[in-house]
Amino acid sequence: MSSNLAGRHVRTQTSSIIATTVFFLVVALVLTGLMAHVVLSMTRSANEIDDARASRASRAAIAAFVSRLSATTTDNAVWDDAYKAIATPGAADWAYENWGKTSEDYPLYDGAIVTGPDRSSIVSAYAKGEPFQPSAFFGEAFYRQINTAIDFPQAPVVNFIKTETGIAVIASQPIQPFEKEGELPKLSVLSFYKEFNSDVLNTLSNEHELEGLRLAAAPEPGLLNTPITDMKGGVIGHLVWPSKAPGSAVFQQVYPFVAAATIILVLFLAGVLLVGASEARRLRQLAQAAIFEANHDSLSGLLNRHGLLCMLEDLEGSDLSLPRLYLVDLDGFKAVNDAWGHAVGDDLIRMVSKALIACHPEVVAAARLGGDEFALVQIGTAPRHEIEDTILALFAEPFKIEGRTIEVGASIGAAARDEDIEPLELLRRADMALYRAKENGKGRAIEYDPELDRERQRIAELEALLKSAISNGAIEAVFQPLVSATTGAVTGLEALARWRTATGNISPEIFIPLAERCGLIDALGSHMLKTSIEHARNWPGMALSVNVSPVQLCNPEFAADVISLLQELDFDPRRLTLEITEGVLMTNPDQARRSIDHLKKVGIKFALDDFGCGYASIGALRQFGFDRMKIDRSLVSALDQASNGADVLKATISLATALQIPVTAEGIENSRQAAILREAGCDQLQGYLIGKPMSALDISSRLQEQAA
Repeated sequence: MSSNLAGRHVRTQTSSIIATTVFFLVVALVLTGLMAHVVLSMTRSANEIDDARASRASRAAIAAFVSRLSATTTDNAVWDDAYKAIATPGAADWAYENWGKTSEDYPLYDGAIVTGPDRSSIVSAYAKGEPFQPSAFFGEAFYRQINTAIDFPQAPVVNFIKTETGIAVIASQPIQPFEKEGELPKLSVLSFYKEFNSDVLNTLSNEHELEGLRLAAAPEPGLLNTPITDMKGGVIGHLVWPSKAPGSAVFQQVYPFVAAATIILVLFLAGVLLVGASEARRLRQLAQAAIFEANHDSLSGLLNRHGLLCMLEDLEGSDLSLPRLYLVDLDGFKAVNDAWGHAVGDDLIRMVSKALIACHPEVVAAARLGGDEFALVQIGTAPRHEIEDTILALFAEPFKIEGRTIEVGASIGAAARDEDIEPLELLRRADMALYRAKENGKGRAIEYDPELDRERQRIAELEALLKSAISNGAIEAVFQPLVSATTGAVTGLEALARWRTATGNISPEIFIPLAERCGLIDALGSHMLKTSIEHARNWPGMALSVNVSPVQLCNPEFAADVISLLQELDFDPRRLTLEITEGVLMTNPDQARRSIDHLKKVGIKFALDDFGCGYASIGALRQFGFDRMKIDRSLVSALDQASNGADVLKATISLATALQIPVTAEGIENSRQAAILREAGCDQLQGYLIGKPMSALDISSRLQEQAA
């Protein structure tokens, strides 16, 4: 009985061992089969991936080949010298010297053809430095290429084409000037071609790792291929090359290890699964943290620019109403950083962030786009002014930070999203509105209007016109007399810029600030100074005053350029007075002082212009050593408008007299004003009563009359 039980127990254990062994054998076989399948799949996939890479490389090789020829064609076709030369009787010789001769051994093209504006005449045609007939070499396809190029002059027309000797790439583009003004006449066409020969194929093979690359008329069994099509889409040849089959080669090397790896895989599979699961959880957590950091600002906790754009994209497909975007820029934040330090500035940013995100129920998201620029997204029907008033109300009271009272304001730019605009466009529109709000003054809210884009376009066009006007001398110098208050004789002239166009005159109050904004003020100032001095050389002994922009004076090269110009024109520096406004004394006083000191050493005088309309102090007058002070026309006009105008004017002149600074009064329009200014001690007068701005010819006539 006990032996039977023991036998049954042994059999049971044996069966369990066998069952377990069989189970592990089955698992091992299954895993081995799976591994074999994986290895074979990887081998096949590696072959397919490399074949796909090779196919992409072949297409990239063709594209690179085409791109090089296209770029070469554009460089030569969009060329002012070529455009002028091709229209002359010597066009054929010029084309040969510049293109035909070069084709003999030039690596970028084998031949160059220039066809006339009538689309059929050949001006010049050279292949490898020798004349040839394009129609015979290319056939009728050549003229289809030329006709297409004439109809689309903006970029080269590039096609593969069948030739007498094989296949070539031809690129054609009308010969045109670099900058087009007005409608161009019918254009000649420049065509470069490059044959698909063995040298080209070897170069492409080396550049793109396509060993054995060659050209064939049709696909060949066992070889990879890429078709080459002509301009009609017809296949005219194939690039063929053998597959490297890297997967199969690698499989042969690693096959002995695969079997061993299969056994090891079975033993460690459970552990790997456990470790993998744990690592996957950790990576998911890291990924979630990285996504949050990539979309949020670290200081405020709000969305950053990327997060805002992603959110707006997500809203694009939702059923919610179209969002409205508000950009909020803090007014006076830089002063907070400068006065209290960046730590207080950071605290202020965090306080503003918390206030903005909770300012209105319909504000569904807030973002910090920069140092002190924020964005709010509204979803709902509340009117725009309600949201804007709520935002501005946040800054009505000062912020309290560690016992400090911090006052900042805000400017707002708003834009509503239409169904057909992208998030970036919505952000751009809001930014344009914000820029206009800050231009109009602090604490304002502006909504985007298409007129802002139109205005920007007008300004861009005006900038282009201004640049052209400066370069071609369209901005002229006129001169307004400066007369002695006691004798009435002309003692000096102030040069003024005038821009006359076919549509009318453009005010200096428009084009001078524009020149400062777009970086043309140095060129304009240099042009005006040179033009004025050239005229003033004809008026011996007459002082010349020229206005200088604060931007010019802050240029470290300004003083040296002025001295160089005076030496070039042989003009006495003591006759020249440069007039500057007080703005330069506030924006960059150190550089202004260096430029003034440098120029005063050679004898140039300086006058403070528009005194009385700003904030120039007595200290500034002393510090910068001005040789003359010009009273702003607003003080002169006040003589006829305010009861105390004369007292203010006399006090201003008395201040200059006490500092031993001569005074010029501008804007004098009647005899009463002139009399009061003489009596007050003003020694030089300027204005319409004395003389309007005149041309150099009129000034010469007046000076001749005065001399007579």
